[in-house]
Amino acid sequence: MVMKFFVGDIVKMRKVHPCGGSDWEVLRVGMDFRIKCLKCQRVVMLGRPQFEKAVKTVIKSALPSTLISENSPRKPLE
Repeated sequence: MVMKFFVGDIVKMRKVHPCGGSDWEVLRVGMDFRIKCLKCQRVVMLGRPQFEKAVKTVIKSALPSTLISENSPRKPLE
């Protein structure tokens, strides 16, 4: 199943950043992703395949839960 990501999502990456943070905010989506470390504010660009492989979980979705349908690949976070 393909995950969809949106600008404003907070994601946890599989590898820890050298600053010690593993939570990132998605700033740009498309063929490449721009993400910002929430601990040190470092901005990094990754290609889509590399980003999708590196994401462990979505911590906070940028979409309101009312816009997420039951058939959506993104379930509301509890």
